Amino acid sequence: MKNVFLIGMPSSGKSTLGKRVADALHYRFIDTDKQIVRDEGRSIPEIFAQSGEEYFREAERRILRTIRPGDSAVVSTGGGMPCFHENMAYINTTGISVFLDVPVNILVKRILAHTADDRPLNNPSDPDLFNTLQQRYTNRLPFYSQASIVISGETSEEEVLRRIGMWM
Repeated sequence: MKNVFLIGMPSSGKSTLGKRVADALHYRFIDTDKQIVRDEGRSIPEIFAQSGEEYFREAERRILRTIRPGDSAVVSTGGGMPCFHENMAYINTTGISVFLDVPVNILVKRILAHTADDRPLNNPSDPDLFNTLQQRYTNRLPFYSQASIVISGETSEEEVLRRIGMWM
């Protein structure tokens, strides 16, 4: 069975939807950020502070390469993962990619509602958070747009499953 990779900006719903989609498909669920935290024994903000973004991006690459075609997995990727180390090409050759394209204003609301400080590139206290996210979205869009499926706006598990079903 084909893997399903959920890509998109932080707070786009990749982990929340990913768990539900994995259950519905009877696939295993992999959250690459959580896998990195487990493997490293430290949080993502600690990784960024102690080892830097480049180290983190390499850790993402390593985790992604452990996922093989036919693993029957739904994978929630980190927001920047598709943009580094030819990861988007690997994702597309290893499964079906689904870009959850959520408007930036909704992302800001979700980030501000988040209590955990686990997103080092998205500081909820940044007075310019909307513009920061808009710029990051614009920079990442060329990678995200390579997805097999693009789902715009807020979406449901049923919509994701319906669209994935066309590719399986």
